[in-house]
Amino acid sequence: MALTLSCETSTKNNDTNATKKTSTDTIAKHKAPFGIVIHGGAGYIKKGNLSDSLEQAYHDKLQEAITTGNEILKNGGSAVEAVQRTINVMEDSPLFNSGKGAVLTNEELPELDASIMDGKSLNAGGVAGISTVKNPINLAYEVMENSDHVLLAREGAEAFAKTRNLEIVDPEYFITNKQLQNIQRIKRESKNKQATFYNSDINGTKFGTVGCVALDKNGNLAAGTSTGGMANKKWGRIGDSPIIGAGTYANNKTCAVSGTGWGEYYIRGVVAYDISALMEYKGLSLAEAVKKVIYEKQPDLGGNGGIIAIDHLGNIAMEFNTPGMFRASYLNDELTIKMYAKE
Repeated sequence: MALTLSCETSTKNNDTNATKKTSTDTIAKHKAPFGIVIHGGAGYIKKGNLSDSLEQAYHDKLQEAITTGNEILKNGGSAVEAVQRTINVMEDSPLFNSGKGAVLTNEELPELDASIMDGKSLNAGGVAGISTVKNPINLAYEVMENSDHVLLAREGAEAFAKTRNLEIVDPEYFITNKQLQNIQRIKRESKNKQATFYNSDINGTKFGTVGCVALDKNGNLAAGTSTGGMANKKWGRIGDSPIIGAGTYANNKTCAVSGTGWGEYYIRGVVAYDISALMEYKGLSLAEAVKKVIYEKQPDLGGNGGIIAIDHLGNIAMEFNTPGMFRASYLNDELTIKMYAKE
């Protein structure tokens, strides 16, 4: 399900400024022996745009996903495993723009991207443009662990998936009625040049992703991201989510990062790595690095979206320059779930 939407420049700027002033509570200065943070997409998510039942559905699924990962960490499991299994829960839900709920291309087909990175070894794996692997993050993991490569795409990635005995599905599995109606409406309005503004009921065209970052009891970090990309995308477009350093990055020296936003700008800004570099080379804290990137560097380029991150000390960040971001954290046995800016 696409989670963000294009809006007129003046509206976007006003919402961005408002968010910058009200989202300081999304930096949690805990120092936890282990922890996990997730996002389910950033965008035009405002109180009143979701029905009570839909808001509860998002809350419940975020809780299920992050609890899955937290239990793995609590029992001594690795950050990589926690990230993968947490993202599986969100990929299997039609609520999010990943896996089952992915937005569709101009040809009304799914093209899915994902990546995962191990902060201990700096090993990483990514996949792009796949349409037959049920859980793209699992294929990204296999690329990381069982290939000589970092990024595989399309038919080649799917052929590799079969050698790893991953669950293969028909592309129709990913096509929900809601997203089919969404892409048909977007194409119709684009053809008729009816609208440049999309609200939450139209399930916009640009962002929406799921992601997870984790710190395990051994001090290892990991990050992962999975998405259906941009609705109505053409010509094999690939965003930031499968690109290490853009949408996903993890390094035990600094932090683990997953982004959700307008992928072209996250690629240009090398957003996930930039946060790590600001910490490693300039000595910024996680909070300082994330805020500089999401509130200064990305808007200067023209990009918007959100970031979740956790550092090697257990400090976390959940920041966004849009009206909302589905997000949750689990630290020191304390669960936090939020959706809107003013929470």
